[in-house]
Amino acid sequence: MNEPSDLPSQATPPFSTVLNTAAPVKPEAFSFSGRGGEYFRIWIVNLLLSIVTLGIYSAWAKVRRLRYFYDNTSVAGGSFDYHGNPIAILKGRIIAVVLLAVYNFAGAASPLLGLAAALLLVLAGPWLLWRSLQFKLYNTSYRGIRFGFRGSLGGAARNFLMWPMLASISLGLLAPLAYQRFKRYQHSEARFGATHFSFHGSVGAFYKTFLIGLGLWLGGIIVIFVGFGGITLIQMVHAGTTAVFSLMLMVLALYAWTFLALPLWMTLLQNLVWNNTRLGEHRFQSDMRWGRTAFIVFTNVLGVVFTLGLYTPFAQIRMMRYRIESLTLLPASSLDDFVASSEAHGSATGEGLGDLLDFDLSM
Repeated sequence: MNEPSDLPSQATPPFSTVLNTAAPVKPEAFSFSGRGGEYFRIWIVNLLLSIVTLGIYSAWAKVRRLRYFYDNTSVAGGSFDYHGNPIAILKGRIIAVVLLAVYNFAGAASPLLGLAAALLLVLAGPWLLWRSLQFKLYNTSYRGIRFGFRGSLGGAARNFLMWPMLASISLGLLAPLAYQRFKRYQHSEARFGATHFSFHGSVGAFYKTFLIGLGLWLGGIIVIFVGFGGITLIQMVHAGTTAVFSLMLMVLALYAWTFLALPLWMTLLQNLVWNNTRLGEHRFQSDMRWGRTAFIVFTNVLGVVFTLGLYTPFAQIRMMRYRIESLTLLPASSLDDFVASSEAHGSATGEGLGDLLDFDLSM
């Protein structure tokens, strides 16, 4: 017969206490460790060998470039890997060159043949882009687990052909809708191992973003015209030379403002897309800032111009670092458990795709 114990009770604490003592899952910021000096050596060798081989080495150059960027991009203690085959990339470029050559030859031979070749090229475009998306994601991995793309050819035709055509016919009025459909197809059909991405950006959010970008650009244009317009008209009456100088200043201001508006679009769209993308139950957050983006773009252009292009790899590294390090992964649970569960199913998911993904359309 058991005697009652004098030791303190070791009863299991209530469920609420367990929840309160559980360690919170912290956000995981993306980081980029690439350096301009390192990448310059890769860039200059790639450039010289591509020139010497009349472009053939460009496929190997792309693999070296992507491997460098992927290897230097990390989140939650793990980096990405790129497994693309240069021969597959070279095949895609040969196919693209052949298609363009056929189009040019047909157009020179006969307008009717040129029209038929153009139609064929347009119809083949969604299939080629679909295959390229499959190739790119299948050859990307994180912690040894490959990404993938499950989108159908019909979806590619709708999002790469139908919606852009409707946007053109509507004189741009359907452009936000077309872009939302494209990003929804691209993100929702992607997967990491066995876990699928999802996209939650609404059509209204894209129209709002486009209207903000367009409205700010047009507002700046109006301010410039008002600021320079009256002065220029008066000076055109009294002093022709001064009027020409004022007109040149106005054109320069318009050009500068348009140039500064491009980083605004880049910032708004990256934030919109990634703030509405999820991987399973895990979310992403992008906090790019227009001022910082504009400063990087402006100084990069100055650097490239004044160094006759030699600053290009440093400019690419600066912009890549800012875009990547503006991203944060917001885990809903332990990432170690998530990666392990994805690996169990995902490691063999793409085994049958090896023969299918034998080229990449990438110019």
